[in-house]
Amino acid sequence: EELGEAVWERPGSAPLGGRELLELAVASGVAAWATWAALLMPGFRRVPLRLQVPYQPSGPQQVANALALLRGRPGKTVDLGSGDGRLVVEAYKQGFRPAVGYELNPWLLCLSNYRAWKAGYHGKVSFLKKDLWKVNLSDCYNVIVFLAPSVKPPLASKLLAELPDEARVVAGRFPFPSWTPSSTLGQGLEQVWAYDMKEVRRAAQSSSAEGSPV
Repeated sequence: EELGEAVWERPGSAPLGGRELLELAVASGVAAWATWAALLMPGFRRVPLRLQVPYQPSGPQQVANALALLRGRPGKTVDLGSGDGRLVVEAYKQGFRPAVGYELNPWLLCLSNYRAWKAGYHGKVSFLKKDLWKVNLSDCYNVIVFLAPSVKPPLASKLLAELPDEARVVAGRFPFPSWTPSSTLGQGLEQVWAYDMKEVRRAAQSSSAEGSPV
């Protein structure tokens, strides 16, 4: 007996053949792309391609680990590329003042402000529509970075140039490749790394001195 076309039947409806399933898959893909284009791309259009970072929300343990490495530290706390605002809201909840998020995407900014309002922190935390590459970070003492590996080298140069010696940078998901962390917490995707700028600068100066001709 010959095998007929594979079908998938939903309860109470006519069965779908292979062609219909393919069309459904294509339609789903188009819908997903349209959602991305409408909601997540607007903030990227003004940023060079190599510096663009796709939105990927941080998990609860990632947030907890990042803030644990900043616990007890005073000063302005910022999240570079703050996404839906969950990390900034949690930072404020744990006593970090002020807590600020920088994000270009207007839809994510709306979601961030809604999250702050829902938590009772509306007007207490700040979400600013600013390009993190153009923000002056000289008054920031706690910097949180959940960004892609390709962004870390140029960002390292910016942080070295602008942050005060007393600042601490916490990186999630991926470490800074040329920096030695002061401490780390977690494993796998939940691992975070802390860098004290005074130590980072000292190491950079030592490396430069060793490489200089006598």
